[in-house]
Amino acid sequence: MALSYFDITVPQFIKVLGNMLTWFDKARVHAETKRYDTKNLMNARLAPDQLHFIRQVQIATDVAKGIGARLTGQEPPKYEDNEQTLEELTARVKKTIDFLKTLKPESFAEAEQRSIAINFMPGKSLPAREMTLQMAVPNFYFHSTTTYAILRHNGIDLGKKDFLGELNYREL
Repeated sequence: MALSYFDITVPQFIKVLGNMLTWFDKARVHAETKRYDTKNLMNARLAPDQLHFIRQVQIATDVAKGIGARLTGQEPPKYEDNEQTLEELTARVKKTIDFLKTLKPESFAEAEQRSIAINFMPGKSLPAREMTLQMAVPNFYFHSTTTYAILRHNGIDLGKKDFLGELNYREL
């Protein structure tokens, strides 16, 4: 059975964003244990020329809601990008998950025929397939992975299982 646009976006994004909430919970516990304010993590970055933690989360959620909406012919929900705390980022991730849960497989029926505008390149677009597979999915994972790496770099006890989340293992 061929995977649909829905299959390669919505369930995957919901899963990773749900995992991200677990990372945030672990960050809170770490901060409590070490007696520091989680606000110290908000501007953390892996390299001086890289976007900080808040922006990584914002972009991951923007990509998830953006491609989901555009593939179904909708305008994505607009967020203010004014989060400053882990609690506000948690609310943003939850809001994104809630939006993604409203998207149904059948709403992606005409996705293949869509041309998706590139927000940061006015007047430019990509066919849905290229936008999804070459830009949106890799970009979502890039910013999600960077979010994870910033937390890990700052001492939060995260491992690969935290990134992957629960898997539906079966007996051979």
